[in-house]
Amino acid sequence: MRLIATSTGAELLNYCGLHIEKETPQDQIVALAGNPNVGKSTVFNSLTGLNQHTGNWPGKTVTNAQGRYRYKDKNFIMVDIPGTYSLTANSTEEEIARDFICFGGPDAVVVVADATCLERNLNLVLQIMEITDKVVLCVNLMDEAKKKKIRIDLNLLASHLGIPVVGTSARSNKGLDRLMDAVDSLTGKATKLKPLRLTYSDEIEKAVSMVESALEDAIKERVNSRWVALKLLDGDDPLLRSLQEYLGYDLMQDEGILRKVTEARNLLEKAGIPHHQLRDQLVTKIIKTCENIGRETITFGNKQYAERDRTIDKFLTSKLTGIPIMVALLFGVFWLTITGANYPSQLIATGLFSLEDWLSELLQTISAPFWLSGPLIDGIYRTLAWVVSVMLPPMAIFFPLFTLLEDSGYLPRVAFNLDNFFRKACAHGKQALTMCMGFGCNAAGIVGCRIINSPRERLIATITNNFVPCNGRFPTLIAIITMFFAGTAGGAFQSVVSTLMLTGMIILGVIMTVLISKLLSKTILKGIPSSFNLELPPYRRPQIGRVIVRSILDRTLFVLGRAVVVAAPAGLIIWLLANIHVGDLSLLTHCAAFLDPFARLMGLDGYIFFAFILGFPANEIVVPIIIMSYMATGSLTDFESLAQLHTLFLSHGWTWLTAVCVMLFSLIHWPCGTTCLTIKKETQSLKWMLVSMAVPTVSGIVVCLIVANTVRLLGLV
Repeated sequence: MRLIATSTGAELLNYCGLHIEKETPQDQIVALAGNPNVGKSTVFNSLTGLNQHTGNWPGKTVTNAQGRYRYKDKNFIMVDIPGTYSLTANSTEEEIARDFICFGGPDAVVVVADATCLERNLNLVLQIMEITDKVVLCVNLMDEAKKKKIRIDLNLLASHLGIPVVGTSARSNKGLDRLMDAVDSLTGKATKLKPLRLTYSDEIEKAVSMVESALEDAIKERVNSRWVALKLLDGDDPLLRSLQEYLGYDLMQDEGILRKVTEARNLLEKAGIPHHQLRDQLVTKIIKTCENIGRETITFGNKQYAERDRTIDKFLTSKLTGIPIMVALLFGVFWLTITGANYPSQLIATGLFSLEDWLSELLQTISAPFWLSGPLIDGIYRTLAWVVSVMLPPMAIFFPLFTLLEDSGYLPRVAFNLDNFFRKACAHGKQALTMCMGFGCNAAGIVGCRIINSPRERLIATITNNFVPCNGRFPTLIAIITMFFAGTAGGAFQSVVSTLMLTGMIILGVIMTVLISKLLSKTILKGIPSSFNLELPPYRRPQIGRVIVRSILDRTLFVLGRAVVVAAPAGLIIWLLANIHVGDLSLLTHCAAFLDPFARLMGLDGYIFFAFILGFPANEIVVPIIIMSYMATGSLTDFESLAQLHTLFLSHGWTWLTAVCVMLFSLIHWPCGTTCLTIKKETQSLKWMLVSMAVPTVSGIVVCLIVANTVRLLGLV
């Protein structure tokens, strides 16, 4: 930790590379730790409210969240560290969590545990207590435990652990004042605690004492010497590297320490505890301690307390019904998105294009030249209006629906159902979750790939995320399905047919994801799939109000903002290509003519293929560019009805095969500009960004060539 002076008088401190600004020296740093899915972030959000900000850990793609909370005239800075099951790190997130607890020097650590599976959560609690005495156990989800007739004797639990224990139900803000009372008391100078100290076998204790005696002068109470001795004996290399970085030197280079570690390991070998078995004995002791504490402090009023969840899982995760139910839920989400987005999208478009007329009149009033009004209004503004009116309503519906599934505990079941398919493709089961995130926005799906621990499997998930359509491609798919395939169905049934076909396209995207993942794992990204523990959290009633607010603010507006930034310059380029002429033809027409022979082999034409290229910044503008090209209007254009659009396409040679190939290429082609920038940022590599563009592009071209030429050979068109 180092102190940096600031001009405001505040103190900017560096905790393990994470900058934390203290308003006064008395501000207390509180780390919020815990297993995944225990409500840790809910505790954080309930305490800090809007007084928080997020960012990335320095040099990492892992997000951190900091928030301020004032309690009893004292400022607390809460740091929501990544969820982890153990301090023996197996991923970047777990490594960051461990290092902040071990070396970040927080004034207190609040460990959030799930009351419905407390015994399992105590594992992390005991590990943290080996490092620091400043620990508060927050037993969250007490309301869920009560429903399942689980009773926890918190006072007895506190007596066993020797630390403050507080029961909370963070979703309803119950118990949070008591939690902060415990934190406030713990950070007071007069506080004296006697935390439980794990005692191992006599041989291990003797070996630890030998090493600990040699450490006292070297670490000078900067870290718990007993814990460091255990880790030196264990040989936890990643942690020892972090310890070396924190201390500024390698402890194993000290001859006295190295000699003691060697003697202690020899002692353990003679006692029948070889080096490779030491960690097993340490872990076994922790687990048995958790079991003993749980047996004495937890009472199950109903031995079948999880029967409801198991009954539901028999259907949602069954080999027979799991996939069909997943597809049905997917169908439901898309049907609601399609039917619900139509009217608000039309309303927003009407408003924005009415504003366009007003802006045009304003520029005419001031006699603005065409070279200014054309690019500004017909190029940039009209493109932005299209992106906002087409993207905002579907995202505002899809993201909350997706978040509700996530909040209810269903998404881990999706990963469970698809895990076998991805494992056979030598990919990671968590790729199913990142793929689901891509339905809303592929850029969000790329960011979600952080949850995959293996760098190889994370790259596979990143490269293949574009095979599932984002909300920017939905309008193109829906319009073509409606015009060429669902148009014969009338009324509400038309939306059902559209949704069925859209669901079929998405299933094709999932199949492509698995197939290309398999191909990558056998070629440029060879490797064996890593194992992982997938915890199926209990089903919970989502907090609908909070879900809507957070999904709109954190996802919808964030993604829309990125799209707008990329779409603005695209509008200018499109206008220039359509309005700069060489001879009698515009640059756009010349480019389309050049691409036409190859595009027709794919079942498209030059204008369609070039529209996909110009739509790189935002997939939403592909169809408007096609219309503009066919009508030679020089600016983005739309039709008032799909019937008129259908007639225009037919007059330019479209057939059902053209429609199919356009849908296939829309599903399988290069990522949009926003997604490419996100890939570059997440992988820190231009090479992998280019690979992520090339793989779906080549796949889309090959699929279209096969489909188009097979249909022609069979004489079906």
